[in-house]
Amino acid sequence: MFLKLFFYFSYLLIYPTAGPELIIGEERVSPGIIFIFEGAVKDQIFPSSLHLNQKKTSVHIEARVNWDKADIPLGTPPGGFIPYLYITATLTNEKSGLQTFIDLKPHINLVDNLHYARNISLPGLINDLYSVEFNISPPTEFDVALHKDWLNKFGDKIMSSHKFNYNSINFKEIAQANRE
Repeated sequence: MFLKLFFYFSYLLIYPTAGPELIIGEERVSPGIIFIFEGAVKDQIFPSSLHLNQKKTSVHIEARVNWDKADIPLGTPPGGFIPYLYITATLTNEKSGLQTFIDLKPHINLVDNLHYARNISLPGLINDLYSVEFNISPPTEFDVALHKDWLNKFGDKIMSSHKFNYNSINFKEIAQANRE
């Protein structure tokens, strides 16, 4: 037990976390893809000309999309990132009905590694409750080519389109936190 704690705390010293994260939802879809949707502390993203400045935003919306550790297609790296997906999110203020729509883009950092994300401004106050809808579309035939063995076993897509809805999400703690 002591050895496990030692390694855990050593890991945190070497690879510090980026502050608190709010798990909005977790999903598993065929053929063994795990989605973890999060509200994270806003961050400065580069190139800055393509991303909102962290000082003008409230939170960092993330989708970590990886292969599961078990029951995955042959040859798939367990835990590996799933590229080329199209992911959008719509945040709706449950009090006012105001909405924000974002497309999540691939990001990389030293905490989550590759993931989809965007800094956003909440459409209302940080202590309001929000509904969040994530829409996922698979890569097109122009993004990823399929070998015959995949086509025979799983069909003509990496995965199907999915929509996930979550209600009464409170971003206050995340919106008030800082990475530094």
